[in-house]
Amino acid sequence: MIEIRSFRDLVRLLFIFLREFRLAVIATVVVAVLGAFLLPARYESEARLLVKPGRDTSTLPIEFADRQTLVAPSTQRDPIVDEEKLLTGRPIIRQVAEYYLEAMHPQPPQGVWKTIKFYVKKAANSVIETARDGLVLVGVLEEQSAEERLAAKLEKQFEVSHAAGSAVMEISFTWDDPAVAQQVVAKWVNVYLEERARALGRKSLYDFYQQESGKLAGQIAGTKAAIAEHLKAIDGISSKEKLESLTDRLNRVSGERAEAVAEQLALEKGVQSAGQRAQGLPREVTKERELSLNPAREDLLLKLNGLELERLDKLKVYQNDAPPIRELDAAITALKARAGQEKPTVQRSENRAPNEMVTMLQRDALERDVRVSELKARIAAYDREMDTLKGERHRILGVEPELARLERDLAAAEKNYLLYRDSLEKARIDRELDNSRISNIAVIEKATFTPGKVFPKSLPILLLALPAGLAVGLLVVYLGFLFDQRIHDAGRLEARFGVPVWSVIPEAGEDAGHDAAFLASLYRLYGQLPLEEARAEGLNLGLCSAADGAGVGFVAQRLIEVLQERGVPARLARDDADRAAPGEVLLLPAAGLGSNHDAFVQLKRADRILLLIEAGKTRVPMLENALSILQTAFGKVDGLVLNRRRLEIPAAVLARLDRLKGNW
Repeated sequence: MIEIRSFRDLVRLLFIFLREFRLAVIATVVVAVLGAFLLPARYESEARLLVKPGRDTSTLPIEFADRQTLVAPSTQRDPIVDEEKLLTGRPIIRQVAEYYLEAMHPQPPQGVWKTIKFYVKKAANSVIETARDGLVLVGVLEEQSAEERLAAKLEKQFEVSHAAGSAVMEISFTWDDPAVAQQVVAKWVNVYLEERARALGRKSLYDFYQQESGKLAGQIAGTKAAIAEHLKAIDGISSKEKLESLTDRLNRVSGERAEAVAEQLALEKGVQSAGQRAQGLPREVTKERELSLNPAREDLLLKLNGLELERLDKLKVYQNDAPPIRELDAAITALKARAGQEKPTVQRSENRAPNEMVTMLQRDALERDVRVSELKARIAAYDREMDTLKGERHRILGVEPELARLERDLAAAEKNYLLYRDSLEKARIDRELDNSRISNIAVIEKATFTPGKVFPKSLPILLLALPAGLAVGLLVVYLGFLFDQRIHDAGRLEARFGVPVWSVIPEAGEDAGHDAAFLASLYRLYGQLPLEEARAEGLNLGLCSAADGAGVGFVAQRLIEVLQERGVPARLARDDADRAAPGEVLLLPAAGLGSNHDAFVQLKRADRILLLIEAGKTRVPMLENALSILQTAFGKVDGLVLNRRRLEIPAAVLARLDRLKGNW
C-alpha cells in the first residue's frame, strides 16, 4: 500500500521499484538491439492492377441479365473485392508455388554476415522440418507436401488491397530476397490474368442460345394449335373471359334470388302478423258518445254541503265533543263514503260502426298473399337458370386448367424465345472477345525490385530502443504499484482495517537520538497513551507484531526513555505475573504472533494492545491475519504503529527536487 499525493511520492515509487525498472529497461534495450541485427531481413515487391469499367464489372453478364435473380444493388457491391478473391485464390497460389519449386533455386548471399545468417536459417529450417516429420509420424500434424507448405507460406506473405472508391488493386509481396520477390509477383500476375480469362470464358454460350431458340420455336407452334382446339370446344375466345361472364351472370342471378327470398319471407311474416293483430281487435268501434254529470252524486254532494253548514252553525253553541256535533260528523262521513262510491259522470248516448283497422289489415294480408305467390314463381325460375349456369361453368372449369397451362406455357415460351434471340448476338460478341483475350484488367505498374529491406528497420529500432525501454520500465513500475501488497505508508490503514494509527516511526539511523522526525514520532505515540488511567491504576501496554524483526523491542526501549524523560515511571515486564503499579507504565513486548505462543500470555494482561507494522516488509494479508488473530484472542486492537518507514529517495535527489520546487 503506497499513498500517492504529490510528485515526490511518484519519484519515491520509482525508487521503490528501481531494481525492476532497471531490469525492464535493460531487457527492452537488449531485445531491441538484438532484433535490429538478428531478425531476418524482408524485402518487398509491389505491383498495381487497374480494374477498368467493362462487361465484367459495370455491366451484367448475359446469363445473369436474362435470368434475373436477387442481387445486391450495384451501389452496395464492390467488384474489386471479387477480383481480390480471385487473385488470392488457392489454384493461383498453387501454380505460383509449383513455379517457385521448379524454376527458382536460392543462391548463397554475398558477404560474411549474410552468409552466416543464410546458413543459420538453413540449419534452423532443417531442424524445424525434422521436428515436423516427427510430429507427423506420431499423428499430431497432418502430412503435407512441400508444395502445399510453400503455398501456405506464400499466401501469408502476399497482400492485395485497394483504397475505398479506388479501382486500383495494390499488390505487395514480402520475401527474404528482392529479386525472388519480384519474380514471384510477376508470375503471380501472369497466372491471375490467364486463370481469369479461362474462368470467364463463354465459348459454348452462343451454341446454347442458338439451339434453345430453335427448340422454343417448335414448342410455340404446337402450343398454339392445342389452344385453338380447346377454345373451339368451349365456344369462346378465352376461357378466362368465358368464366368471368358466367360467374358475373351467376352472381347477379344469385343476388336477385336472395332478394326475392328475403322479400318472400318478409311478406309471409307480414301476413302472419296482420292476421294475429286482426284477431285481437274488435269488429265494431264506438264513433260517438255523449257524457253528463251523475245526478245521484250531485244530490249527495248538496246534502253533504248542507250538513257541513249545519255543523258550522252548531259549533257556535256546542263543543266539538258534544253529541249533536258527533252525530253530524258521523252523517258527514257516511255521505262522503256514499259520494265516493258514485261515478262522477254517466253515458247518455253511443254511436257504433265497423272497425276500419280490421278491414285494412285483411285487405293488406290479401295483397301480400298474392305477392308471395308471384315471388315463389320467380324464385323457381331463378333456380332453373342457376342450375343451367352452374352446369356450363362446370363444363368450362373442366377444360380451363389445361387451357390455362397451355397459355402459360405459350407466354413463357414466347418470352424465352425473345430473350434467346436478343442474347444470341451478345453471346457471339462475348465469344469473340474471349477468343481475343480482351480483358478489363490492366497492369499499370509491373513487379518492382526494391533492394531496401522493409523489415527490420534497424535505425528506427535502435533510436527507439531507449525510449521504449523507459516506457516499459515505467509500465513495470505501474504494475508493481498495482500488485504490490507491501505496506509502505499509513495513510489508508485506518480506512482499510478500521483500526486507528497511533504513530508512524521513521527508520532510525546511528543518530536516532538527535533525529527530530524520529523523536516526533515517539512523542506522538507518547501523546496517544492514556496517562490519566496510568496514574490511577497503572497501564499495561502490549506491543506486538505479525512477524519477528518488526522492531518491537527497539520501540519499547525508546518509548521507555521518552516516558522516563517526561517523569512517568516505565519499565519492561520481568515475568508473566508482573503488572503495572499505579502511576507506572509496564510494557509487554510480544513479537511474532504467528510463531511465538508466549506472546498471547504476555498480551492477556495488557490494558492496551498496539500492533507494530514493519514498513516495506509487512504485507496486507499478513496484517489482516494478525488483526484477525488479535480480534479472536482478545476482542480488540487499540492501535497500529508503522515502524521503520523509509523515504527511498536519496538525499541528493530529494534536495534537487526541493530546489526545483523552489525555482518554480
